[in-house]
Parts: sequence; C-alpha cells; structure tokens
Amino acid sequence: MMDKSMLESIWAFVDWILGLSLAAKDMDIGRMSLRAFIVFLLAVLMVRFGDERFMGRSTALDVMLGIVFGSVVSRGISGTAPFFPTLAASVVLVGMHWTIASIAFRSRRWGRLFKGQTHQLVDDGEIDWHEMRKTHISENDLREAIRQHGHPDDLDTVRSAYLERNGSISVIFYDKERKQRGATNRPPDPG
Repeated sequence: MMDKSMLESIWAFVDWILGLSLAAKDMDIGRMSLRAFIVFLLAVLMVRFGDERFMGRSTALDVMLGIVFGSVVSRGISGTAPFFPTLAASVVLVGMHWTIASIAFRSRRWGRLFKGQTHQLVDDGEIDWHEMRKTHISENDLREAIRQHGHPDDLDTVRSAYLERNGSISVIFYDKERKQRGATNRPPDPG
C-alpha cells in the first residue's frame, strides 16, 4: 500500500509533466503536445465504447480528431492558449490520426479497436435479435434504413443488413427473380 508521501510525489510528477498548475500562457510545446496525445487517445476510446450511431458517417477516430482538433486550434486562435504550443499540439493530433489510421489499415485488431466493427443485423432474411439489442437498433431503425435504400420496408425483401463501423445501416436485398417466384425469407408455418 502506498503511503501519503508517495502519492503526493506521484501527483507532483503528473502535475509537473502535464503542467496542470500552469496558466495557459505558460504552457510549453512538450506539455501541450503530451496533453493532446493523452486527450486524443482517451477521447477516441471513450467514443469507441459509446453508442456507434451518434457518430453519423464517421468512425470514432475521425469524430475525435474533428472535436479535439477544433477545440485545440480554436484556443490558439482566440488567445486562451499559447499560439506555438497550440500549433504543435494540433500537429500531434493530425499525426496521431494518420498513424492510427495507417496501423488500423494494416491490422484488423487495431481497426476494430479504433474504428469499431460491423454487426450483422439480418442474415438470410432473419433478424438477429441479439445483435439488434446489443447495438440498440430497433426494428423501426432497420425499416427506416430499408426505406432509405429506396425499397418498401418489407423485411421479406432483405437478404442481409449490417450496422457499419460508421454507424450507418447497409442493406442487401434478395434479387428480383426470387421475389417474382414468390419466395419468402420466413420459415413455413409448422401448423
């Protein structure tokens, strides 16, 4: 167990390295860049574990770059933070985004961690209610996505549907031949 003096020493180090007690005008390039690095990583992970649908058509990685970058840059413009350290922190953010996106492109594991994963909501015409609950997608949300693809919201026409990493729902329909033959995606009634 840590004693009080050790905890105070750790806090003093964190305060020194991040400049927590410094006024914005006294922040140097290194501390502002380190803060940008920490905030960006934590923010991406927080958004990543949140509800995927609120991000619209972007991944958590892209959303956080937009939010954090805009916030950091605006402070440099408004003068509430030192200009050159703000620019350096902005460069760190863009560099981190590029690096993480590049790694995610090459590594499926990193891609899932920072960009999310696709969830199959409908498979061979059958709704996967477990995935629907897990992703907080209602049947009404699914029907809306079908209509947005220019089709009547008839689930019998849907072969598969996915909640994509960017929060949109993509839908793959049965071909027209199947529909014309009167085939249905529902199992026959056992009675």
